Amino acid sequence: MAALPGSLLQAQVAGVMTLTLNRPKLSNPLDAELIAALRDCFQEARDSAQVRCVVLTGSGRSFSCGADIPELEALLKESPHAYAEELRELLYPLILLIRGMEKPVVASVNGPAAGVGASLALACDLKVASEDATFVCSCSAVGLLPCGITGLLARQVGLSRALELAWTGRPVHSQEALSLGLVNQVVPAYRLESSTFELVRVLLEGPGRCAGLTKKAMNLCSGRSLEEELDYEAGLQDILVSAKNHQEGVAAILEKRPPVFD
Repeated sequence: MAALPGSLLQAQVAGVMTLTLNRPKLSNPLDAELIAALRDCFQEARDSAQVRCVVLTGSGRSFSCGADIPELEALLKESPHAYAEELRELLYPLILLIRGMEKPVVASVNGPAAGVGASLALACDLKVASEDATFVCSCSAVGLLPCGITGLLARQVGLSRALELAWTGRPVHSQEALSLGLVNQVVPAYRLESSTFELVRVLLEGPGRCAGLTKKAMNLCSGRSLEEELDYEAGLQDILVSAKNHQEGVAAILEKRPPVFD
C-alpha cells in the first residue's frame, strides 16, 4: 500500500487496526485524499489475516466535520457532475467496504460528527460515543442528501425520525443518539479509548468467522442491496449538486453567513 497522507494515522496492535482522522485544526474534514487513504486501509484490513477488527476515530476534539468544503467547491467548478462521480469512485466504495467486510468495525466517536463525517461513523458496525459527541445526519446545509446512509439511517431510527434528522439538520447529542439506537454506548470523554478497546477485547474473544457471517446475514436481510441504494442516491445527489440551493449552501459556509435557500 502507498504511504499514508498525514491526514490519516494507522496503528496495528494485537489484531486491531486503528485508523485516526488527523486534521484536528480543521475538525478532520474528509477530502478526496483522506477518503482514498481510508479506502486503501480498509481494503488492507479486509484482506489481512492479521487484522480481526478495525477501530475508526478522530484526533482532537472532533470526529469529523464532514466534507472539505473548499475542495468540494473547486470540484464543482470543474463539472456539475463531478461530485456524484467522486461519491461513486471514493466515498461509496469506502462505505461498501465498511459494511461488507466480514470483520467488526467500531467507531470511537470522540466529538462532533457531521455530514459525511456522521455517515462514516454510522456506517460502522458498532459505535462508542463520548459524552461530547454529536451527530448531524444531514447535508441539507449545502442542499444535498445525507451521503451514503439514507437507507441505513431510515432502518436504524425509523422513516419518520430519519426524515426529521435529514431535513432539519439538527444536532443529535450523545444521549439522544443512544436512545435512538444510533450508538451502542455513551461514556465520559476520558473513558472513550478504554471503553472502546474493552468492547474490542470482547469481540476478539469471540469466534471471528461467526461474527463476520452474522454481519453478512444481517446485511442481506435489509431488502434492497446497499449497492442499489447507493447508486440510486448518487443519481439524486447529481441532480441536487447542480441546483442553486447547493451553491448557496457552499457559499454561505465559506462566507460564514446563514444560507438563503429558495
